[in-house]
Formats: sequence, structure tokens, C-alpha cells
Amino acid sequence: MTNYWKTLLGSPFRASCTIFVCWIIWTLAGLAFDWLVLDATTSGGPETCKASRGACWPFIVEKIRFMVFGVYPFDQQWRALTAMSIFLAGCCISMMPCFWGRRLLLLIPAVFAAVFILLRGGLLGLPYVPAERWSGLPLTLLLSVATFSTALPLGILLALARCSSIRVVQTVSTALVECIRGIPLISLLFMTSVMSPMLMPGWTANNAFLMAQIPITIFIAGYIAETVRGGLIAIPLTQVEAAASLGLNYWQTTFLVVLPQAITSVIGPLVALFIAFFQDTTLVGMVGLLDFLSTIRSALQDPRWQGIATVEGYLFAGFIYLTFSVGLGIYGRFLERIVGRGGSKVRETEPTMNAISPVPPR
Repeated sequence: MTNYWKTLLGSPFRASCTIFVCWIIWTLAGLAFDWLVLDATTSGGPETCKASRGACWPFIVEKIRFMVFGVYPFDQQWRALTAMSIFLAGCCISMMPCFWGRRLLLLIPAVFAAVFILLRGGLLGLPYVPAERWSGLPLTLLLSVATFSTALPLGILLALARCSSIRVVQTVSTALVECIRGIPLISLLFMTSVMSPMLMPGWTANNAFLMAQIPITIFIAGYIAETVRGGLIAIPLTQVEAAASLGLNYWQTTFLVVLPQAITSVIGPLVALFIAFFQDTTLVGMVGLLDFLSTIRSALQDPRWQGIATVEGYLFAGFIYLTFSVGLGIYGRFLERIVGRGGSKVRETEPTMNAISPVPPR
């Protein structure tokens, strides 16, 4: 604490800078509080907001259902709300260490099946809703988690292939990862929307959700592969040698010794990747889907509110994205602590793996 105050007030120059920054923060906070609370409009319509100097919260109240659920049928939005609640509950349960185990392998498919049935319908007397009408916050959450869950094992396989001692496998996987990482995501989405009707079956080409999930999954897998590869090459070579001395073969050494340590050491970067791609779901408009940010943009195009509540709409979107991103960041740090690897480093004097090529057991 002494060093902290010495850094802020240790000299006249530092003290002046600290006081100046604090004054700026206090002034901006006061202006923001006046605009958000004191001068804000809490009731009325567009005319009331035009005459006000503060925020226009009636816009959020009027458009909240459309911004959250988008073009999903109005009389069926209870299904989207139920699906989102089940999905978030399943995510929270899967994030708790006390629920980790074989039962979780049954819970995850059950949650995805329930969400799919509720959103799509066509079963249990629920009216059918095409994927093109899945929109808003449920689409953003479902798409981000589903694509990352699919891309994670694919990225791990690509990372293992890049670290393989087989030259052909290493070369092909390296070329694939570099090509994926060298193409912008928006280009992959555009290519998918244009080429899918010609290359894929009709039922697949007409599914906008699947057409968004495939390119995003491939794109994320390329970045996950590089992240996991960094963890693989940081594993001490002595770990492989110890596994070989115990009689473990290549696959046992990889999946029981090397890979768990590698993934554990890159939990922070993987969480950061998920946060980044959770925000990148705003690009799915290329394939005809309306994500959460797209529904807010559509709400702002209402002639009654156009040019009145633009800031309020984007503030609402920013608040939602910030809430989920901060929560994921906190969970990532919690996960690092409980696995006991937060902040650990491999000693520089200890040789590390540049390739997963364990010594074969005698």
C-alpha cells in the first residue's frame, strides 16, 4: 500500500497528475449521472424525449421485447425466454466444479436439445419457427456457446497435429491453421452464404443458423489451435519422459499427461478468445440472422424514435455485452485458481516440448 501511494503522490509532478486525473473522472462522472438520472426522461413518448436534455428511457421500455427477442413471433416469445433461461441455467451448472463429472455429459446434450425444441418447435404441439426468425439475445448466446463448444475439440486436434512428429500431418495442419487465421471472419461468412446453396444439401443451405455456425466454428478453431499449441510446447520434456518410463504409449501420454497440463496453462487465453468471439457474433447479419446488436439497430430505425434514442440503444447493448464479458473474465480467473495453475510458469532452464513425440516404452 505504501508503494501504491508513493506511485500516485511520490513527487509534486505525480501528485499533480493524480489530482488532475481524479478531477477529470469526477467531472465526467457528474455529467454522466446528470444525463442518466437527474435529467433523464422516464415516461412519455418521442415528443417528451425531444424536449428533454437527458437520457430517453421510454425507448428502452417500449422496445425491450424486440431488442431482446427480435423477429421471433411475438405470441411465442415465451418459448425464447424459457429457452434462454434453461440455457443460462445449464451454463451456470456446467461452470460449477461441484457438478463436474459424468452427469454433466448427459446434462449438456439435454440442455441443447431442450433449447432447440423450444426455439424450433414442430414437436409437442409447438408451432414451427424457422431458424431465420431466431434472433436477439437468445441467438447471440446460443450461437456463441454452440460454436465455441464445437470449435474447442477441433482446435485441440489441430494443435496436436501441428505438434506432431509426422511431417505430412504437421505441414497440412499448419497450412490449414494459417489459412483460417489469414482470412477475415466476414469473408468466411460471405463465402458461406454465397457458396452453400451450390455445395451443400438443400436442408442445410436453407438453415441460416447452421450457415453461421460452420464458418465461425472453423474460424475459432484456428485461433484455439494456436493458443493450445502454445500450451503444448511449454510442457517440460521431462513430463513426456516420465510418462514413457511408466510404460504409457503416445495416446496415453498425450491425453493423460500432456494435454491436461497444456489446456490448464492456457485457460486465460481461451476465455479471452471466447469473450472476443462472443462479441464477434454481430457479424452473423451476413447470412440473414439478427443478433442482439442487429435487433437494437433495427429498433433505432423506427421513424418515431429515429435520431432520438441512438445513444440509449447502444448503451443498453454495451451494458449487456459488458455484463457477460466481465462475468466470463471473473470466471476465467476463478477457474485458474481452482486448477492451481494461475500464474505458474515453466522454468526457463527446463527443456520444453517442441513436438509431441514421446519416447516409446520398452
